Amino acid sequence: MFQIILLIIIGFFVGIFVLSMGGGGGSFYLGALSAVFGLAPAVAAATSIVTAIPPLLIGSWSYYREKQINFKLGNRLLISAIPSVVVGSLLAPLIPTKIYKIVIGLILVALGVQTLYRLRGTSKDKPKTHSKWLSVFFGVISGLMVGIAGLSGGGPIMAGLLIMGGSFMEASATSSYVLICMAIVGAIFHTSGGNVDWTAGLGLMIGAMAGAAVAPHLMKVMTRGKGPLLH
Repeated sequence: MFQIILLIIIGFFVGIFVLSMGGGGGSFYLGALSAVFGLAPAVAAATSIVTAIPPLLIGSWSYYREKQINFKLGNRLLISAIPSVVVGSLLAPLIPTKIYKIVIGLILVALGVQTLYRLRGTSKDKPKTHSKWLSVFFGVISGLMVGIAGLSGGGPIMAGLLIMGGSFMEASATSSYVLICMAIVGAIFHTSGGNVDWTAGLGLMIGAMAGAAVAPHLMKVMTRGKGPLLH
């Protein structure tokens, strides 16, 4: 019971943080599932991506109602991200457990570095571009993160949206739209082998859904007066 309560609390704060930052929380869910429940990498990955879907749906709907989602940029990223999710999901079961752990570790490190880069690169004076090659690059990286490791892939997507131009609010909103589409595809592949630990995932999911409902309102207050994404 203590573990479930702890996961609900973790999920709540993760839901607020990642939806505000334009992520899906996959790395946080994965860490909590591994540390608190000690789940095997493949099970933790499958459970993580399923856990991320409900809060992403709530966050995306809230952002949609606020008319903050830039579907043009989001769809541009999805064109390369979705095929990458499929490829990554097909490769994941073929990767030995030891190598799988290393891959997940490297992806988590890369996500951390990407987050730091993103936070340092949000200057109003940075150049804005909508290069299709940038969309492909960030979409592929994010899709592989979802497919192979069960992460949400929010880091590269959010970084890509900011680099291609825009306010933090609309980048977060558009990222949530992209991530929910990828998460659904990734969940279909990851759950086909029945690897989801529903007991562990449910606690995180409940907390994250509550946090996700709060995040868009928090972002609206924090970013009031900021400009929209380019179209």
